[in-house]
Amino acid sequence: MTTFIYKAKVKGKVQSGEVEADDEKSAVAKLKLQKIRRPTLVKEKKAKSTLFGPKVHKVTTRDVVIFTRQFSTMVDAGLPLVQCLDILGKQSDNPTFGEKILSVKSNIEVGNNLSESMRKFPDIWDQLYCNLVEAGEVGGILDVILRRLAEYIEKAEALKKKVKSAMVYPGAIVTVAFLVVAFLMVFVIPSFATMFSSGGAELPGPTQIVMDVSDFFQNQWYVMIVGFIAFFFTFKKVYATRRGRIEIDRMSLKLPVFGILIRKVSVAKFTRTLGTLISSGVPLIEGLDICARTAGNSIIEIAVIKTIEAIKEGETIAAPLAREDVFPPMVIQMIDVGESSGSLDKMLAKIADFYDEEVDAAVDGLTALLEPMLMVFLGCVVGFIVVAMYLPIFKMGETI
Repeated sequence: MTTFIYKAKVKGKVQSGEVEADDEKSAVAKLKLQKIRRPTLVKEKKAKSTLFGPKVHKVTTRDVVIFTRQFSTMVDAGLPLVQCLDILGKQSDNPTFGEKILSVKSNIEVGNNLSESMRKFPDIWDQLYCNLVEAGEVGGILDVILRRLAEYIEKAEALKKKVKSAMVYPGAIVTVAFLVVAFLMVFVIPSFATMFSSGGAELPGPTQIVMDVSDFFQNQWYVMIVGFIAFFFTFKKVYATRRGRIEIDRMSLKLPVFGILIRKVSVAKFTRTLGTLISSGVPLIEGLDICARTAGNSIIEIAVIKTIEAIKEGETIAAPLAREDVFPPMVIQMIDVGESSGSLDKMLAKIADFYDEEVDAAVDGLTALLEPMLMVFLGCVVGFIVVAMYLPIFKMGETI
């Protein structure tokens, strides 16, 4: 949305002001709606320049949730869409998000519907969001759909936070362990090295290993940094390819501890998304297509796409999902029962709730398992260094 400055004569007086529109023609059209027929000047307002350009605020998931909840309440109260969006756009704490909301309002004013206007900003309102809004517009239940969307986004975000919390603790322990070892290797071990070299005696194997590692940390530290950067960019490049992404996603599902957690998160996300779409009136095929695009794992995406093809040929949803061997048997059976009884959306919601609890339990179990393992690992590393440093001292004591 661009801001335009205008000047015009209204009732013999020169009037100036600002109007927001996508282009100059839209700005003139808006002014005509305000009974400003012949503006003498309409030009784009220049943004204030800063050292690094205009500041852009990132639109967060929380911004979208608050917008959706407030929008639902306003629509339910009977306010017109344009008025709702105008209020929400002007009161938004995030200036960037406020501009996008006002852009949606302007698109509606020129004749577009809400879902079409939102599709112009896929970085904020994704395909799932826009499809549900469209279903709400067609069915006349936009307020209900927006409420469901807010609940869905909140639960999806809570699921992400659970997984992130499971990764934070082991990541912190490993980082601390590396920093402790690096400190010992750079500042402590060299003092021992000077003492041992003056003795002239041959060092034991463990001590020599520690000395070599210390020398590497002091003189070839850049190799670690270059190696880490090279690994990061290689991984990113491989994951960007179709084949690489499939293989990495397949391996992630087979990891000893984390694989189970990733599978449970994927099941919860798939069932929650599909259940929300179906309950909102989105057709099954279209709902599965959205689930495939938002799966976040190539293996599950391929399984869902194959399921879509099988359904088009006349099969049920449960049979092709069972053949792909991605989802647990219990999930397949519950989907089959839900499909047979005509309450698939409710059954999917129950599965999602169950697997949300399973993710909670898996996160707690993962933390409980990794905590002692990482502590033992850290203790062994530091213990090995200490013993390696004392071995030559013991050897010197024996010779005396």
